[in-house]
Amino acid sequence: MALGAAVPVCVAVAVWVIGRHHTPQYTTGLFGAHGAAAVTLKARLGSALFGLALVQLLLALWMYGRLPGLEAAPRRVRTSHRIVGWVAFLLSVPIAYHCVRTYGVETTTTRVFLHSVAGCALYGAFVAKILVVRSRSLPGWLLPAAGSLLFGVIGLAWYSAALWALNGFAAPGL
Repeated sequence: MALGAAVPVCVAVAVWVIGRHHTPQYTTGLFGAHGAAAVTLKARLGSALFGLALVQLLLALWMYGRLPGLEAAPRRVRTSHRIVGWVAFLLSVPIAYHCVRTYGVETTTTRVFLHSVAGCALYGAFVAKILVVRSRSLPGWLLPAAGSLLFGVIGLAWYSAALWALNGFAAPGL
């Protein structure tokens, strides 16, 4: 159990350490976009990622019978949940790569600090959820907790960067 908890934390800390010790390369592009265009592209990709996370949440609620008025989820819902999850993960990789390569992990403002923490925690939370899904010996409440944590850090990363960029470089409260 302790090893299972340590692995996700180590993943998040490793991303943080790599980002803190990386020299930012502000000219790095993302799918051919540079500068402000890359920021806008990342914001759109991040919004798509958050949309997929919302779909994941709804599918999970359906699988666990928590959506009123819906019958038990058919097997294809479970399959869809897995596929959407992997698509979301794959979508997150170029966003994270560009963030770490271009900026590293920064702590200059509250918004940037929150975004850096959320970005690092995202990969730790993803590993935690995969480990919990694969385990048959952990308490039943741990899977929804891991999924909620993953959804929360995706939401925080979106709020502190994508919303901020698409909202004229302003996010309420930041």
